[in-house]
Amino acid sequence: MRRIDIRLGLALLLISTTLAAAELPLERIKLPPGFAIELWARVDNARQMALGHHDDKGGTLFVGSMQAGKVHALSFGANFRVQAVTVVASGLQRPVGVAYRDGSLYVSAVSRILRYDDIERRLAQPPAAVLVTDRLPGETHHGWKFIAFGPDGKLYVPVGAPCNICDPDPQRYANILRMNADGSGADVYARGVRNSVGFDWQPQTGELWFTDNGRDLLGDDLPPDELNHAPRAGMHFGFPYCHGGTLPDPEFGARRSCAEFTAPAQQLAPHAASLGMRFYTGTMFPPEYRNQIFIAEHGSWNRSRKIGYRVTLVRLQGSKAIAYEPFASGWLNGENAWGRPSDVLVLPDGSLLVADDHAGAIYRIVYRG
Repeated sequence: MRRIDIRLGLALLLISTTLAAAELPLERIKLPPGFAIELWARVDNARQMALGHHDDKGGTLFVGSMQAGKVHALSFGANFRVQAVTVVASGLQRPVGVAYRDGSLYVSAVSRILRYDDIERRLAQPPAAVLVTDRLPGETHHGWKFIAFGPDGKLYVPVGAPCNICDPDPQRYANILRMNADGSGADVYARGVRNSVGFDWQPQTGELWFTDNGRDLLGDDLPPDELNHAPRAGMHFGFPYCHGGTLPDPEFGARRSCAEFTAPAQQLAPHAASLGMRFYTGTMFPPEYRNQIFIAEHGSWNRSRKIGYRVTLVRLQGSKAIAYEPFASGWLNGENAWGRPSDVLVLPDGSLLVADDHAGAIYRIVYRG
């Protein structure tokens, strides 16, 4: 009887997955030749993703959210197919950011960073949260936080500007912080960062790269979003005085020259809401994609014609950006968007996951040659 129940459950799961896939027009997604996209899982309001423990038997993917207030754990097998989706935290304030280290899951919740210890052994009965810090600003305007551990073992936490355009305390806002895993020793790594919701470290150099969303209300085409390169601590990237490396702010630009600041490594599409970004570290994709940057462009909200709603690729030559191009597009149909990419992540098999908080989905992009 037990075997029949299991088979019935698997059949129902297959049917529900097929129906869910049918609801999403994945045939509209345009990819380079040889690539294919599939629905990997349905996750409510999926935002940042973080890979937990994994080996040749499978692993766990953790997924934060914005409006849902939940963190999900996705268990996958050796064939990289999702076996179960579990809510491991709920009732949190904008728990967008998730990071994994030494068996523990770290979650951002606006003013707090929380830690869930020994999480993968306790997915069915998640542990109580341990407070790492509650000293981050509590404003919700740009208050959600992408988080990740760097090569130095420190937890990096961006703190956005609490406004569209203002000149806030640089020790508290418009920066990227880093701290020890227990919340101690916090210091500002980068300044002049309006709202970063994605960053990663270049595999060859261990240097930080991050996306930054430009200010609003300067028209459809200004300023650009930014991809920035921060090889060392103490660099300033211009906010609120200068945008995109060359555009003085109408209100604050007279105070300081654009020449004083670090210009973007690559200007990105204006108002595209460039969020999660990762270096491609897998081997499934052709060699020309390796160690290049994928960016999830969430899509504009205030342009007269929408832009973004896609995954783009920034090609590097060493540490210099040499090209910026679409990789996966089709979530925007005219002026109607049925999906909004929010993060990207490379699975151990080299496939690329794309989170979509609008459709409540995670897609998997594979290369079949």
